[in-house]
Amino acid sequence: MSKVRVAIIGIGNCASALVQGVYYYRDADENDFVPGLMHVRLGPYHISDIEFVAAFDVDKNKVG
Repeated sequence: MSKVRVAIIGIGNCASALVQGVYYYRDADENDFVPGLMHVRLGPYHISDIEFVAAFDVDKNKVG
């Protein structure tokens, strides 16, 4: 199965929390409770299938 490739526009606190959450819960079992997420799997995709490939912001110091 292919990955879900994600680009983020606006690298603030919300984007940071999203990226950290995806990496923290990427090994979660389907029966695990994940705060803020109803299901670990959506159709054929699991949290671990999310891949961040790009980030854009108006402040060049936020993107590295």
